[in-house]
Amino acid sequence: MGVSGSGKSTIADHLAVRIGWRYEDADSFHPPSNVAKMHAGHPLTDEDRWPWLQAIAAEIDRTCKARDRAVIACSALKRAYRDILVHGRKDVRIIFLDGTQDVIAARLAARMGHFMPPGLLASQFSTLEPPTPDERPITVTIDNTVETIVDNIVSQLELDRP
Repeated sequence: MGVSGSGKSTIADHLAVRIGWRYEDADSFHPPSNVAKMHAGHPLTDEDRWPWLQAIAAEIDRTCKARDRAVIACSALKRAYRDILVHGRKDVRIIFLDGTQDVIAARLAARMGHFMPPGLLASQFSTLEPPTPDERPITVTIDNTVETIVDNIVSQLELDRP
């Protein structure tokens, strides 16, 4: 989890490959109306987000019920959003990609072809509620290489080992 530009898709994809799990990007769960709204430079409201979050939560439930494993890249900026996604499950972990607004703004400015315009970054930071200890988050700073960030995450995950 983290704001747009924090590296969620990149880190989640690399993490999934490293640990042999399936990768999903929560952006693919957005209805077309949400994508159009963000592309037009308008931040989503909570009303826009509820169906999106419930679709992701349903995917998490399906994955866990099937005893499958997945890494899902999702902004999950507010505690209420994460509560919908995790809803008390102990077999789901939140990984928070933490970075400064200046670092992330520079990343967004260099990014091409993404539906999230850099102008919405301030709204994401104002919405962001970093996870609290009771959510059992793994918090990693994004000012490292992808490999180092993934190493940090793997070292903190409680993975089933043969």
